[in-house]
Amino acid sequence: MCGRYASFRAAQDLADAFGVDPEDVAEDAAGLPPSWNLAPTDPVRIVVERPEKLPDGTHGDLVRSLRLARWGLVPGWAKDPSVGSRMINARIETLAEKPAFRKALAARRCLVPAEGYYEWTDPPAGAPKSTRKTPHWIHPADGGLLAFAGLYEFWRDPTRADDDPHRWLVSMTIVTGGAPADDPVIGPLHDRQPVLVTPDRWSAWLDPDRTPQDALALLGDAPTGLTAVPVSTDVSSVRNDGPHLIEPV
Repeated sequence: MCGRYASFRAAQDLADAFGVDPEDVAEDAAGLPPSWNLAPTDPVRIVVERPEKLPDGTHGDLVRSLRLARWGLVPGWAKDPSVGSRMINARIETLAEKPAFRKALAARRCLVPAEGYYEWTDPPAGAPKSTRKTPHWIHPADGGLLAFAGLYEFWRDPTRADDDPHRWLVSMTIVTGGAPADDPVIGPLHDRQPVLVTPDRWSAWLDPDRTPQDALALLGDAPTGLTAVPVSTDVSSVRNDGPHLIEPV
């Protein structure tokens, strides 16, 4: 499960890290403020590779870009975008079979930059009923950058005119997989985790010409170098944001 994460690096820092030319950073992605508490339906940054559209209408070479998408995938066949709130995660075990994800797996894979994410644990046995769940900040011990495996989709709003710049909604989902029970960091917190893509596999995962089977073969390695610390219950409310949310308590 991944229902809350943080992404607070500047757009240019992300572009540098993922090999995106400054001219290929979308204006809305560049202007997105940092967040330590991203939640479903929020606008988030994604890294994609798509063929360049040439003036004559044909397509050229692949271009890697930093784009904005809404968290919660809305399939092209959806009647309205509300379905996205139920598709914030996509289970790696069923990506190739689920109608909502299989087309995106085939041609619309993305990377989701993050500094870390949150998981909650239940109160200890015997604790008062009023005791709240404890949030944990899971992140690279060296302060590095994570790249979640993601999928993205385009949804055409039928209520908007053809010349309306907002007629297309870009949305995304984060791929999740099982967390090994013996993992000393994730195991005690949750049985699921976001699937991470290592830098040496970024290009292969983004390549839209790679088959779904080959793409899935890139995933599945257990993440290493992560640590988890308990943090303030302030992060449990989407109304709260700021660097204090990742301070250990």
